[in-house]
Amino acid sequence: METRKLGDSDLMVTRVGYGAWAIGGTGWEYAWGPQNDRDSVAAVLKALEMGVNWIDTAAVYGLGHSEEVVARALAEWTGRRPALFTKCGLLWDRSGRVHRKLSAESVRAECEASLRRLGVEMIDLYQVHWPPENDGELEEGWRTMASLKKEGKVRWIGVSNFDAGQMDRARPIAPVTSLQPPYSLIRRGIEKDVLPYCAERGIGVLVYAPMASGLLTGAMTRGRAANLPDDDWRKRSPEFNEPNLTRNLALVERLRAVGKRHGRSAGEVAIAWTLRHPAVTAAIVGARTAAQAEGVMGAAELRLSPEEIAEIEGA
Repeated sequence: METRKLGDSDLMVTRVGYGAWAIGGTGWEYAWGPQNDRDSVAAVLKALEMGVNWIDTAAVYGLGHSEEVVARALAEWTGRRPALFTKCGLLWDRSGRVHRKLSAESVRAECEASLRRLGVEMIDLYQVHWPPENDGELEEGWRTMASLKKEGKVRWIGVSNFDAGQMDRARPIAPVTSLQPPYSLIRRGIEKDVLPYCAERGIGVLVYAPMASGLLTGAMTRGRAANLPDDDWRKRSPEFNEPNLTRNLALVERLRAVGKRHGRSAGEVAIAWTLRHPAVTAAIVGARTAAQAEGVMGAAELRLSPEEIAEIEGA
């Protein structure tokens, strides 16, 4: 797969990376419903077999379980170890409810726990998952991230879900290697300010949910959306319910039509659309089975023509 340099780092990342949110399984506030660990391991291995060279996870995914499953998959992988990206800043209570915390103490504790679960001595990219609830902790947390980098516990540090103003506050303390924002055909808010900000300052951009959390894959239907498990966060999302659902499924038909010309799925077209933006370094692509991974990771090789982009955006 083609690679690109991530921000100011020495990491050359493939245009798509494996996203490990859904494989965290059930039992927490933003779960995707039940997940079979064996399927998860197979999905990770298939993505690596296809050439993907980085995995993005987070401590909060499955309350630590996603990181453990990633470690299981890597124990079975015989090739070169992929770069491991994980995150801190989201803590949970006994019921799986999540809150944002970025104190020096919590960042250090989360880093040590992630190193242990992943079974590594250094995390390749450590990211602040969300800005903290206590706004004053932003600088405190980022200084701690910079210290972890100096100590050799993490190679590079980045942020997720930050706006331009929050990155401006972090950058005088230590460089921001990357930003991880949501970006898809139905969520384009970062185009106005955030993507230009990152492009002008050499900050890498790893977009998440390029298929709108499964909505633009071509596999989502009204019936499937209506029957999502109660512990699947998407059941509560406006995009998976009317009146938005009808509009979004109509967009999928446009993606499907473009994909048919290339022998590609609607999901691959949705991912390729995000990669067309010059400020986007790479996209995080989730898969819960090997078959799903095989069906979407090839999006890195798909190039859409200006006419096709206009056709899609016309929706």
